[in-house]
Amino acid sequence: MISGMTALLRLYGIPNCDTVKKARAWLAAQGADVVFHDFRKQGVPADHLHRWIAAAGWQTVLNRQGTTWRKLDAATQAGVTDAASAAALLQREASAIKRPVVEWPDGAITVGFAPEDWAERLG
Repeated sequence: MISGMTALLRLYGIPNCDTVKKARAWLAAQGADVVFHDFRKQGVPADHLHRWIAAAGWQTVLNRQGTTWRKLDAATQAGVTDAASAAALLQREASAIKRPVVEWPDGAITVGFAPEDWAERLG
């Protein structure tokens, strides 16, 4: 097992998500060493979710374009008005998190797949 002292690139998402598949393939092609966290199998770590929202904003972390969001009833959607209500929903509905979320070795957090930005981050 890798020591907790080692800075790792962690990618969070759902394995059958097309964007996550593209991101993982792109990172593999770059030779990046990635630890993948599957929301479906491993859940959403609450402490990480709060960091993502603090870093990127709840409006960015919440995927309002996805099927999960569109399937929610209007009252549930209307109830998401701030970081706390977004975090509560995202904890229950991991599929409503915009994917992938990446925790970079330098501590940065990004949401979504952005190969140009990622190439710069990988150096």
